[in-house]
Amino acid sequence: MHDDEFEPRLGRMRGRGKEARYLSLVVKAARRAGRRTGIRSRRFDGSRIGRGAGLARVLRSGDRLGAFRARRVVVKARLAMLAGKGAAAARAHLRYIQRDGVTRDGQPGTLYSADRDAADGRSFLERSASDRHQFRFIVSAEDADQYPDLKPFVRRLMSQMEEDLGTRLDWVAVDHFNTGHPHTHIMLRGKDDRGDNLVIAREYISHGLRERAMEIVSLDLGPRTDLEIEERLRSDTGAERLTAIDRRLIRDMDAQHFVGAGDSDPFHQSLRAGRLQKLGSLGLAEHIDGDRWRLAEGLADTLRRMGERGDIIRTMQRELSARKLERGAADQIIFDPMAEGAAPVIGRVVTRGLADELNDRHYLIVDGIDGRTHYAEIGKGEAVDPIPKDAIVRIVSREGGVRPVDRTIAEVAAANGGRYSIDAHLRHDPTATQAFAETHVRRLEAMRRVMRSVEREADGIWIVTPDHLDKAAAFEARRLRDRPVSVEILSAVPLERLPDTEAATWLDRELTADAPAPVRDAGFGREVRAAQALRRQWLIDEQLAETRGAQTVYRTGMIATLQRRELLRVAGQLSDELGLPFVEARAGERVEGRFSRTVEMASGRHALIERSRDFTLVPWRPVLDRHVGKDVAGTVRESGINWAIGRQRSGPSIS
Repeated sequence: MHDDEFEPRLGRMRGRGKEARYLSLVVKAARRAGRRTGIRSRRFDGSRIGRGAGLARVLRSGDRLGAFRARRVVVKARLAMLAGKGAAAARAHLRYIQRDGVTRDGQPGTLYSADRDAADGRSFLERSASDRHQFRFIVSAEDADQYPDLKPFVRRLMSQMEEDLGTRLDWVAVDHFNTGHPHTHIMLRGKDDRGDNLVIAREYISHGLRERAMEIVSLDLGPRTDLEIEERLRSDTGAERLTAIDRRLIRDMDAQHFVGAGDSDPFHQSLRAGRLQKLGSLGLAEHIDGDRWRLAEGLADTLRRMGERGDIIRTMQRELSARKLERGAADQIIFDPMAEGAAPVIGRVVTRGLADELNDRHYLIVDGIDGRTHYAEIGKGEAVDPIPKDAIVRIVSREGGVRPVDRTIAEVAAANGGRYSIDAHLRHDPTATQAFAETHVRRLEAMRRVMRSVEREADGIWIVTPDHLDKAAAFEARRLRDRPVSVEILSAVPLERLPDTEAATWLDRELTADAPAPVRDAGFGREVRAAQALRRQWLIDEQLAETRGAQTVYRTGMIATLQRRELLRVAGQLSDELGLPFVEARAGERVEGRFSRTVEMASGRHALIERSRDFTLVPWRPVLDRHVGKDVAGTVRESGINWAIGRQRSGPSIS
């Protein structure tokens, strides 16, 4: 055929013959049968962006039989951004993973790196100062207790990770042996060896790193034997947590939650039957007839919660035993802030720890005045200030939901074309004050900083969309998740020092309260009752109270008298230290000066305000912590102080 005789024919491509049509029929039949055909669409989710994506897919598609016998390893990962408070959170996390009591002999954790057995944490943080992000890993091998030292295992794992990702990695790690499963915390810089941002594929973080860890442990300790696998599965039949047997039962159940105890393998049949009997005793499964059972609704979630509760109880028992505090199992309570009518918890802090080490979520164990010991999750560590040892605290559930300030913002914006400003607010409500409107601006600023859900124009006017209340609800839900409770320090001074302290103490406030908190004659409550009796006698000796029959009558103004005694005593000590005279701030006076630091006192925290010729002490407010070393100004009132940054007479106030 000559070239000039070629004529293209446009239209659909014809089939490739009988083989293609037959293959298509086979693929369609396999899909209808629920089998994977290898031909499927995949929605883009970003999991394969970054280093290690291809290798992770290869590792996941490896020998499944070998994976079944491989030593199991749990790898948890978190990407932490270092902007804003992230750098401070990284410093706090590094301090926490090196805390006391995490080694085999109860000593502080030792930070190490690829080439040093004692790495410098400060140097690592300095190198990370300009990083955008940081990776944090927890690696826990099921058989980690068989390693005399975890450092060689971790170094081989990180070396393999460098090879997989094609770059040198800068990391530090600490081994923990203070739980039932030894594990390692790893902090990895978010920079590669060229100084660019290190981007690791989510698929590698989720699966590839765990597969590599399993390979190393299996090579070190050998694959799991049939006997080891069977012993582990037998132990799972009586566990009060979610197990591999439960997952298989859930996978095999039908739409009505019916499942059979039978299995073609006699060993697995005995496991299923034993596990179903255990679930039945827990009220999570019901025997129908023969080998048919019905599983409870939400079985997996219920078992997960049971497992978490068991971990919490074990943590409480361990901490109480370490402090030689005898508390019965019935008096160990998990505080649920979401429970209706959850009563506040008042008591002495036993310990503060990490409920979720990877996500920096903390808990408190409190020995309550009700004679019970309470476990309370308090949220992200950065959201709760440090709490002194043996402090007496009050834990209260926080409320979420849309606030009146949000409704006012939406109302003003709706009347002004979707825009909010202080001027618009004052025009909309002539009775409102400038200070009141500024509280609404601070609310919008907080939403913009945390959620990025509202926008501010260059002239300071806020764009408020019609769904603003939904955004406010989401903002409050986020804050409630980060900080589910409020923790108020009632006394930074331990209980044993309060009876003869010349200051207004928590004991004094409870003794003179119209409705004091009930104190049970058990546990810490018994100690509080004894301390109150000693305090009454001390107050009588100081002529601040007197006995009338069976009652103790306290002098009017007793609390204020004790507060002033301590104030003058501490001020005298500071005057010698600073070389400046002290001037007491009176109600109605304006205070101006440099906020130097906070001063902890038994009657409460105070702010030290330095002036050119003298200094004063005024009640501290949490917002002041952001302005240490800055000039502040405000007016002293009976209920507190309204502060302003700088010495200006007008401007945004801090209240």
